[in-house]
Amino acid sequence: MRAALHWWPVVAVAGLFALGWLVGKGSTPFDARLLALDAPDPLLVFVEAPVQAAVLGLAVAYALWRGRWRLAAVSALCPPVAVVSAQLLKRVFGRTRDGEFAYPSGHVTALVVVAGMVVLVAGGRLWAIVLAGVAVVAGMVLVGISFHYFTDTVGALLLGSAYVAVAARLVARPRRRVT
Repeated sequence: MRAALHWWPVVAVAGLFALGWLVGKGSTPFDARLLALDAPDPLLVFVEAPVQAAVLGLAVAYALWRGRWRLAAVSALCPPVAVVSAQLLKRVFGRTRDGEFAYPSGHVTALVVVAGMVVLVAGGRLWAIVLAGVAVVAGMVLVGISFHYFTDTVGALLLGSAYVAVAARLVARPRRRVT
C-alpha cells in the first residue's frame, strides 16, 4: 500500500492530462448519452460546497480532538488546494460546457478529496472506505448527468485521488525499524 502512495500521484496526473487531451474541448458521444438522462436535483446537494465543508469540518474537528495536529492541518488544507488546482487546470484544458470551464470538475475534485480526508481521519476503517466510495461514485454519476460531462468527473477523480495519496503520505506515521 505504501508503494502505491508513492507512484499513484504521478500516474493519476498523467492520466488526467491524457484524458483531457483525448476528450478535447467538447462533448464525447459517451458524455452526450449520459447528459440525456435526468438527475434528481435534490441528490446533488451533497456535491455542493456547504455540505462538503460541513463534512470536512467534522473530520478536522475529530482529528483535533484526537490530538492528530498534522492530520487536522493536512485535512483542512488539502481540499482547497485541490480545488484551486482544478480551477487552474480548467484553463489549461479549455473544455467548456454551457459557457463555463468544465475539465476537470471542481465539484468532484472536492468530493474525492473530502471523502479521502474522512477516510484518513477514520484511520482507513472499512466503513469509511465504503461510504467514501459510494459517495464518490454517486457524485460522479450525478454530476456527470447534470452540469458536467461525465469525463470531467473522471478527470476530477484522477486529480483528487492524487491529492489524497499525497495527503496520506504526509500524515503516515513512520514505520518502526526492527533491529
